Amino acid sequence: MEDINKDILIRAAQGDIQAFEDVYKASSSFVYNVAFRVVNNREDALEVSQEVFMIIYHKLKNFRFESSFKTWVYRITANSAINFAKKNARKKTVPFEECFGEGAVESEVKAHMDQEHQASLVENLLGELNADQRACVVLRDIQGLSYEEIAQALNININTVRSRLKRAREKFMSLRKKMDYEKVRSI
Repeated sequence: MEDINKDILIRAAQGDIQAFEDVYKASSSFVYNVAFRVVNNREDALEVSQEVFMIIYHKLKNFRFESSFKTWVYRITANSAINFAKKNARKKTVPFEECFGEGAVESEVKAHMDQEHQASLVENLLGELNADQRACVVLRDIQGLSYEEIAQALNININTVRSRLKRAREKFMSLRKKMDYEKVRSI
C-alpha cells in the first residue's frame, strides 16, 4: 500500500471527498487482497472491501496516528473479513481434492496450468483454515508482517498470533500427508 500523506488523511477525516478518494485509490487493492486471502472468494472480498471503506469513511475522524495508517487499515480489513467469513461460512467452489489432478498438455499451456494449479492449491489450503488462522497466515506469509504487526493489526496478543500460525502450519502438514497418501494410493 502506498504511503498516504498525513495531510490527506486529515482532510479526508474532515469530509474532503477528493482526499478520501485519494485514500481509496492508495489502499483499495491492498484492502481487496487482504480480504480475498481471508474470505477466499472474489465476490465476498469485494463485499468486504466495500464494508471496510464504509468503516474507514465513518471512523477516519477517530484515527489518532498512534499506529501507522496501514496497520489501522489491516486491522479493519482483517477483522471485517474474519467476521464475514464466520458469518457466512461458505465453502469454496473447487473441492480440495480437485487441485491435485494433472493432465498431459503442451509446455506453455502446462506452465499456465501449473501456475493456476499453484494458485488453486494456495486458495484451497487457505480455505481449510478457520478465518482467524487464515488471517494470520495471510498477514504473515503473504503480506510479510512481523508477529508484532499482526498482533497490532488484529488487536490480539502476540502469543495468540504464534499459536494460530502454529495450528495453521500443523494443518498444512496434515493436509500434505493426506495429499502424499492419496498420490501413493492412486498409483
